[in-house]
Amino acid sequence: MKLTLANIKELKRNSSSPLIKRVCNYVINEWSDYSDKKSIFTDVLYHGCQSGIVGELIYYTDTVRFYKQYKEEINSLLYDAMDGTGLYAPSELFGDKWDKEDPLAQYDYNQNLLAWFGFEETLRNIAYNFESLENYI
Repeated sequence: MKLTLANIKELKRNSSSPLIKRVCNYVINEWSDYSDKKSIFTDVLYHGCQSGIVGELIYYTDTVRFYKQYKEEINSLLYDAMDGTGLYAPSELFGDKWDKEDPLAQYDYNQNLLAWFGFEETLRNIAYNFESLENYI
């Protein structure tokens, strides 16, 4: 599929996932700020949300709210990632960034990591739909 604003909007419209719809909204909102539309994806996927590139996911209040809003979908993405890599704990996937004292992500720090993870994985999954991004993901 060609990377166009119309196709992003179509993916959003055809999705039943609130998380995909939210991430599509991010792409739609950023569209006019980028001359090279691939960079909307690569900026996030190369540098991560931790870089501050996604303005709505900088502060704990925002990331924790995002995590709580999309918790079920993020947990499903986490399960799929761990299953696909053969890892059996978030601490194995996130390494020393994961607070092992909070294995169930009850507190802000791990919820923040999971919000970033959920956003990035969803953006990556959206990117898989576009030929022009296949060399970047």
